[in-house]
Formats: sequence, structure tokens, C-alpha cells
Amino acid sequence: MNAKKTLLALSALLLIAPTTLAQGLSNVRIMAPAAPGGGWDQTSRAIQTVMQDEGIVKPVTVFNVPGAGGTIGLAQLYNAKGDGSQMMTMGLVMVGAILTNSSKVDLSRVTPLARLTGEYEVLVVPASSPYKTMKDFAAAWKSNNGLAVAGGSAGGTDHILLGLLAKANGIDPKKMNYVPFSGGGEALAAVLGNQVAGAIAGYGEFEAQIKAGRLRAIGISAPKRQAGIDAPTFKEQGFNVELANWRGIVAAPGVSAADRDAMIAALNKMHATKAWQDTLKTRNWTDLYMSGSKYSLFLKVEAARVKGILQDIGLVK
Repeated sequence: MNAKKTLLALSALLLIAPTTLAQGLSNVRIMAPAAPGGGWDQTSRAIQTVMQDEGIVKPVTVFNVPGAGGTIGLAQLYNAKGDGSQMMTMGLVMVGAILTNSSKVDLSRVTPLARLTGEYEVLVVPASSPYKTMKDFAAAWKSNNGLAVAGGSAGGTDHILLGLLAKANGIDPKKMNYVPFSGGGEALAAVLGNQVAGAIAGYGEFEAQIKAGRLRAIGISAPKRQAGIDAPTFKEQGFNVELANWRGIVAAPGVSAADRDAMIAALNKMHATKAWQDTLKTRNWTDLYMSGSKYSLFLKVEAARVKGILQDIGLVK
């Protein structure tokens, strides 16, 4: 009888442990290392809403620290060593910005918590373009390294993807003719005006023009075809390239194991809620969730990959 009671007690503890950890967290502050309104800010406020509304953590506040691709906020988080109540939203853009801005603080200095969402990138051409597929585009590109492709800022996600595609096509990334713009609207105007052969951005930037038949998506950087998106993957066309403009969340360095586990437990619980799944659908965010040690390993691998391609492009040493 005593043994049976002990087993029941242990089972109860196992069932409630994650919830207890999550509920033990309070007064959480989430830094969005960018100006209000952008992707990191939207993600931070979505986390805030779901965690509070679902009773996972209360209260949760969001604050903004913009500048230098998030590296100003990263430095501030580093200085909050041991603070087990502070998180920071970040993503692939920050991985590149750390290198291009020669940040003294990199992601090995923080505590990884979870990868949350992402968006896959597309390469588009005007509807009147002679390039119907990625293979058509790649053949012309290989014979003419000057083929111009527009995208976002130098060293950003769009530039990284083009560098990966160049390598997959046997083109020296240093010889690419990449035309950077500060905003997606400018890149869109350039490709619609036939000022460039193609353009790269997150699918959402070009969705309306693709559906209207003004642009043709000749490749998407996803591992498999995406529901609702009429674009073949680069992989299925013979180019072993996959890239997501992902967003994740980290904590300050030096937090205790208990605080780290409590934050991860809270994020795991948030991800499992219907409210979070509804948020993903409403905002058209792709669910790329992973947490804990898997995310730590992913960050190391991704940082090395981004550094390698930025070196190949010639933007960093």
C-alpha cells in the first residue's frame, strides 16, 4: 500500500512539475531590440499577450532597445547577467548583424531558450521574365555574374540566401551583383520595373504581386513545398539550399539552471496553447518551435553557417 501511494505521489509530481515551473515565473520583462512595430516587437507583444491571457506568467512587460540590427540590445542583455526575469526576442538578422557590426557580444554570451517562428524566402522574377524556373535563372546567372538581384540590406537574410544560392550554382559569392535596399517596397519596385533580373525577400513581401500574376516565384527556401504558396523549393530543383528567417528568444548570461528551466517551461506551455496556435495562423507565422538544448545546438550551427557565407561574400573577415 505504501509503495502504491509513493508511485501515485511521484506521478502527480511529474504531471505538475512543468506547470509549477511556469507559474513560478513572474514580473518578466521582454526586450524587443528594435523599434516598435517591427517583427521582433510584434513577436514580443504576442508572447506577452498569450502568456498573460493564459495565466502562464503575470505580469509581462515589453520594452524596446533599437539599433544596429539588435546588437545594442544584445549588449544590454549581456550586462544584465544573472537576471532570471528578463528575455530578449531575436533572430537570424541578429546573427548576421553581430558579424557585420563587429559586435563585442555574440550569441555564445547569452542563454538560449527557444526558437519560435520563421518565414521562408522566395526568389521572384517579373511575369514577363524569360526565366521560368530556378534552373533557367541559374544558367543565365552562371554565364553572367552581373545578373542583378535586389533584396534588403547588405549582410541581411536576403543577401545570405543569394550567397548560398550562388555557392550551390558554382558562382563566387564575391562576384554577385546584389542590389541592397533598405525596405522591401524598394526591392519590389525595382523588380516590377525590370531594373533587376530578380529579387529576394520573405514570401509575405511579394505575396500580393505573386497572386496578382505580376511576379513569378521561381523558388522558395523551405525544406518542402508550403501550403498555399505556389512555388517549388530550391531543393527539389537541384539546389541544396534551405533558409528560414527565424525568430527566437534568449535570456541573459549567468542565469541559474532553475530560472532557465522556468523560462523554457513557460515558453513550452505557451507554444502548446490554442491562443498561440491561433496567433501563428492570424499573423501567417510558420511554426518552427524548438527549445532547450536543441535550440542551443541550432544557434551554434546557424552562427557558423552565417559567418561562413558572409566571409564568402566578403562582408566579414
